[in-house]
Amino acid sequence: MTPGFVAALLFGTFLFFIILRVPVAFALALACLPVFFIEPRLTPVLLLQEMFRSYNSFILLAVPFFLLAANLMNVAGITDRLIRLARALVGHLPGGLGHVNVVVSMFFAGISGSSTADAAGIGSLLIPQMKKEGFSSSFAVAVTACSSVMGVIIPPSILMVVWGGLMSVSIGGLFLAGVIPGALIAGAQMLTVYLYARRHGMGLHDRATLVELARAVAGAFLALMTPIIIVGGIVGGLFTPTEASVVAAIYALILGMLVYRSVGIRQLGHVLYDTGRFASIALFCIGTASAFGWILAYFRIPAALVTYVQALDLGVTEMGFAVAISFLVIGCFIDAIPAIIILGTVLFPVTQAVGMHPIHFAIIGIISLAFGLVTPPYGLCLLISCSIGKITVRQALRDVGIILAPMLVILAIVILFPALTLWLPRMLMGKFID
Repeated sequence: MTPGFVAALLFGTFLFFIILRVPVAFALALACLPVFFIEPRLTPVLLLQEMFRSYNSFILLAVPFFLLAANLMNVAGITDRLIRLARALVGHLPGGLGHVNVVVSMFFAGISGSSTADAAGIGSLLIPQMKKEGFSSSFAVAVTACSSVMGVIIPPSILMVVWGGLMSVSIGGLFLAGVIPGALIAGAQMLTVYLYARRHGMGLHDRATLVELARAVAGAFLALMTPIIIVGGIVGGLFTPTEASVVAAIYALILGMLVYRSVGIRQLGHVLYDTGRFASIALFCIGTASAFGWILAYFRIPAALVTYVQALDLGVTEMGFAVAISFLVIGCFIDAIPAIIILGTVLFPVTQAVGMHPIHFAIIGIISLAFGLVTPPYGLCLLISCSIGKITVRQALRDVGIILAPMLVILAIVILFPALTLWLPRMLMGKFID
C-alpha cells in the first residue's frame, strides 16, 4: 500500500467515526483496524502492543500529577485568593471583572497547566459576578473560555510536557518559550475587554489601597510560588518535569491541608477520584493516538510529506503558517493531546527540513491547538463556560470570535518573529538550546 492510500484510509475512516459521534479515543483505534487487516505483514495485536508501549513513558506520569495539582488548588480555595489579588491589581479599570478574569487566568495558568480546570474553577466564580456587573452572558462566557486557554500556553503546561516527551524537545525550553506569547495573548484580551467596557459605558471602580493590595499579595503569595518552584526547578536542573509535577501536587496538598486548612480527608478522596478519571481519559487518548501515529510512521507518510514540501521550496514563515492552519483545523475536532501525537509527529520532520527551530514549531502548534478549546464542535472550555453561564454555544460564538480575532494576530506575530519565543530559552538555557 502506498503512503497516500494509507493516509486516505486512516484519516477517512477516522473522520467517518467522528461524524458518527464516536468518542475520539475509540475513533482513532477503530481507524487503525482496516490497515491491520489489509496489510498482511501486520496484525491487530500490534494495536495493543503500540498502546502499551506508549504508556511505558516516565514523562507521561507528569500528566496525572499536574491534573492533581490543579484540582487540589481549586478545592483549596486558591482561586478565591488569586481573584482577590487580580481585583486589587486591575479591578479599577473599565470593565473591572473582565480584566480580573484574564489576569486570574494568567495566575492560574502558572499553577495548574490545565485549561479545563481554569475554565471550571474561575468560570463558576466570575461568570455570575460579571453578569451582575453588567456584562452580557455571552461576553462573560467568551472571556472566561478564551482566557482559560492560557493554561496550556503559560508554563507549566501539560501539552508542553507531552510535546517535549514525544519529540525530544527541552521541556524547560518550551516552558520559557510560552511566557512572552502568553503575556501578549493576555494583553490582547484585556484590550478587548477595555474596548467592550468603553463601548457599553461601564464605569470605573475604586482603586485598591496599598494596604488592600499588600493583603491580597500576602494571601496569594504561597500559591504564586508554584510556577517559580516548577519552572525554576526544571530550568535550574533541580528536577525533571515529572518530578516537578509531583512537587507541584505535594505543594498543593500541603497548602490545602496544612496551611489553608480548606481540604479535608473526604474532599481529598473526591479530588483523587476526579483526577484519576480525567487522567485515564487523557492517557487512553494517548495510547490510541500513538498506535495511529505508529501506522503513519510505518508506511513512511511523514517522509513522503517531507519530499512533497521540499519540492514546494517553502521557507520558515510559510511553513509556520501552514503548521498553524493545520493545527487550527484539527483542533476544532479532536483533543489537543491526540492532535499532537498524530499531526505533530508527522509535521516535525517537515519543519526540520525547512530549518524551523523545534521550540518555535512547538509554540506555534500549542497556541494553535489552544484555539480548539474554544471553537466548535470540540471546544471543551467553551462548553464548560456555556454550561456555567447557562447559555448555548451558538449564543456565545459572536463574542468568542471578537476575542479570538486579536489572539490570531498574536499567533501571526509569533510565526513571523521566532526570536519572540526563543529569546528567553536562549538567555536562560543557552547551553541546552541551539
